[in-house]
Amino acid sequence: MLFNNNEQKSPARRFLLILGVLGFVCVITLAMMVMFWDAMLPNLSKTQRIVFGLVLVGYGVLRFSRLIKKKPDEI
Repeated sequence: MLFNNNEQKSPARRFLLILGVLGFVCVITLAMMVMFWDAMLPNLSKTQRIVFGLVLVGYGVLRFSRLIKKKPDEI
């Protein structure tokens, strides 16, 4: 099950969830900056910046999916 609503999360698990979501938002924001802000990496071509941004988006999605798939008894 994705979320177990029968049990209240421990403070440590809640903190790690918030930290994980914050990390996901930061990685996605960085990816968008790399892809669309020309002054961010001026020495890379547009294609290279888009590929690097997509790699960052993939990394962010991977981290978020691992955060969601944790078992309820894991911290």
